[in-house]
Amino acid sequence: GVVENRVGIAVDRDDLPDGGAEHFARTVRAIRERTPDVLVEVLIPDFAGAPGAVATIVASRPTVIAHNIEVVRRLTRTIRDARCDFDRSLDVLNRAKRLSSATLTKSSIMLGLGENDAEVKSAMQDLRDADVDIVTLGQYLRPSARHAPAVEYSTPDRFDRLGEIAREMGFLYVASGPLVRSSYRAGELFVKGTLRQRKAQVS
Repeated sequence: GVVENRVGIAVDRDDLPDGGAEHFARTVRAIRERTPDVLVEVLIPDFAGAPGAVATIVASRPTVIAHNIEVVRRLTRTIRDARCDFDRSLDVLNRAKRLSSATLTKSSIMLGLGENDAEVKSAMQDLRDADVDIVTLGQYLRPSARHAPAVEYSTPDRFDRLGEIAREMGFLYVASGPLVRSSYRAGELFVKGTLRQRKAQVS
């Protein structure tokens, strides 16, 4: 059975033609060869739209492909790296799902940067339209003085309310709370349960 998980992350590798996709894939394949039952999640960049990069990742058979939109659409240009694009992020997630319906896809949104609930709902609906399975909502915490300050600290009630809306939208798993991060480990239980169900259906 599934025993544990491994999460692979990396910064953008703009110096490589494929944005580092092959390195991700080699890492996933190496884990699979040594421990076939382990859960492997990769948190990938958008590869600057490099052709074939997502297909390279999918072919290595990670359990979960995560790519974070991070903020609502309106805040993408001011909060995310200038090279990021909201729709390209959605396309990365949707392409992964189109290439392998069995691969779980995941994204996260930070709250507390001045977004309103309608914008969060719209961003979550965009993720569902891209067939994303898992969403996490967490509080933005300013990493350093060089980063944007937090505009507000959202209440647990707000997280509960938005989390319930996300579940109603049809996400397979939702984690929503002030201390939730994209790597929220409670999601592992959901992934393990989902894999067990799929195996049972095939048997």
